[in-house]
Amino acid sequence: MVSLEFLITSFVVVVIPGTGVLFTVATGLFNSKKASLFAAIGCTFGIVPSLLASVFGLAAIFHTSALAFQIVKYCGSAYLLYLAWTMWRASSPLSLDKHQAKSSFKDIAIRGFLINILNPKLSMFFLAFLPQFVSPQVEQPLASMLILGSVFMLMTFIIFVVYGALASTFSDYIVRSEKASLVIQKVFAGGFAAMGLKLALTERA
Repeated sequence: MVSLEFLITSFVVVVIPGTGVLFTVATGLFNSKKASLFAAIGCTFGIVPSLLASVFGLAAIFHTSALAFQIVKYCGSAYLLYLAWTMWRASSPLSLDKHQAKSSFKDIAIRGFLINILNPKLSMFFLAFLPQFVSPQVEQPLASMLILGSVFMLMTFIIFVVYGALASTFSDYIVRSEKASLVIQKVFAGGFAAMGLKLALTERA
């Protein structure tokens, strides 16, 4: 049911850097490996609403209702710009807290969740992406799409965890170098701002 073509295509889609990857990598660099794990969890669960909306056909609303699409789009854009602003303002020499409170990890997961849930293009992506890999001969296309979506989510989680773990390996160097920490924080802030503006200027497909 899960074809090699689907796995390859999904891998390419997930591995290409986007807002979720950027957030997970930034968390791994500026916090810890464990924090990046929670970022990956949040980003992965942020896919669930878009996936379910697409599977049950609710994403079609974005094609017919310009207002619904615009509201979600601008909320997502505003949130990304907010993240960019807070990261830019907080730019300072870093220090890693290896004993972060559980609430901090919860906040990180929530941020990751919001990044994906406030992106209407994700719902439209699933609406266009999943049906391509469901055979017309399948007796239960709904179940097939749910399985494909679950595989996509699992792949997303694994790849994001790898991204976060790799980023955390460089965190000690970043912390020791005041100049590097300032530059990289501003680069990530600029990345969030660019993605927020891109989302704001994106038209419906």
